Amino acid sequence: MNNKILNELASREPIFHHPQKFGKTKQDIENQMCDEFWEVGASGTVYKKKDVIETLIERYNNPNYQDIWETKDFELTKIALDHYLLTYILIQDKIRVTRRSTIWRRVGDDWKILYHQGTIIKEKNI
Repeated sequence: MNNKILNELASREPIFHHPQKFGKTKQDIENQMCDEFWEVGASGTVYKKKDVIETLIERYNNPNYQDIWETKDFELTKIALDHYLLTYILIQDKIRVTRRSTIWRRVGDDWKILYHQGTIIKEKNI
């Protein structure tokens, strides 16, 4: 698989947690998403684009918010022309471990998120 694409997409994960690189305004967030974006959270809850944008704006405006997250074990699969499935493990606050899947679409020179899902593997000190 193309290591360049794997590296480009891995550097964007976890999605929406790199405001220093990709911006934190509503427009910056929308620029990272396909119009039909949706997400299934680790809880099983479905989030639409609007829900995610509102949550991110609130998070980015909280000066006390911080991410203590680690990503590992990235794998990339081309699923269609200009569409890739990126999977990885996310460890949040050294406690919550989830398997993540993001479908990315190449649009011109940019990458946009089409779909994202998190599935809990375990929640305990690791």
